[in-house]
Amino acid sequence: MPKKIIATASLAGCFGCHMSFLDIDERLLDLIELVEFDKSPFNDLKEFSRACDIGLIEGGCCNDENVHTLINFRQRCRVLVAVGECAIMGGLPSLRNVIPLQECLAEAYLHGPTVAGGATPNVIPHDPDLPKILDRVYPCHEIVKMDYFLPGCPPRADLIWDALVALVTGQELKWPYATFKFD
Repeated sequence: MPKKIIATASLAGCFGCHMSFLDIDERLLDLIELVEFDKSPFNDLKEFSRACDIGLIEGGCCNDENVHTLINFRQRCRVLVAVGECAIMGGLPSLRNVIPLQECLAEAYLHGPTVAGGATPNVIPHDPDLPKILDRVYPCHEIVKMDYFLPGCPPRADLIWDALVALVTGQELKWPYATFKFD
């Protein structure tokens, strides 16, 4: 049986979902028997080298670079999975959604307690090489169609493992009660 091809990316988030992925520990060795990684921080490939079977996306979209990456993943991955609350609902980065963008930028670059005068004080960065910040943080499903959602902040390693094994082996994804409810 040929190995499935997996790609991963982190958009606007903390990279915690990738860290949770690594927490599957020694099962990574079992996973490597079933999959190959393409574009991913795990192998440091920055561009796709082929079409992928499964794409794992963590983080929401807060700038145009995130949107471009997400659209590229949708085009290149047969199955696309939103991993974690940032990808599913915008997560902590989306807390800025209740404040107008210009007000956020002014606080960060002009009036914040850590702003110190320098050679160019009172300047909000604006350069063509910087990604354009969006009006708000968007969850992934508002940009492209997502096939599956793995909840959690971050999702538990066991949930990531179970989901990957199911996707790779063609089994149905089954979510136990504990996936959504913590007693």
